[in-house]
Amino acid sequence: LLSGMANPDKVIGFLDLAGQWDPSLAFVMGGAILVGLFAFTVSKKRTKSFLGQPMRMPTASDIDKKLIVGGVLFGLGWGLGGFCPGPALVSITTADPKVLIFVGSMLAGMLLVELYNRSKTK
Repeated sequence: LLSGMANPDKVIGFLDLAGQWDPSLAFVMGGAILVGLFAFTVSKKRTKSFLGQPMRMPTASDIDKKLIVGGVLFGLGWGLGGFCPGPALVSITTADPKVLIFVGSMLAGMLLVELYNRSKTK
């Protein structure tokens, strides 16, 4: 909330490269990348999590159709709605109708993908 990531106007301003671009969220993202870089560097050296479970890092590196389509849909949703999934969940506490529509649509999309994937495995 403090960074503005949960404010759709701020997010759309960041994504509007051809208009009144607001670069301030780039610093928020840069900070998040640094934290993530540190966390992944530390976790790669560990064999067990802090709770004693085995560490299982993702190994997939394929760039396939599902990844590209998913990335495009994610970007379109982010650009049109002005919300990223995490900040949208934080913003749901405001009960703003735009947030509720976005989160409902996001959940519906996740359900449709799950149903589609289940139908392909039968």
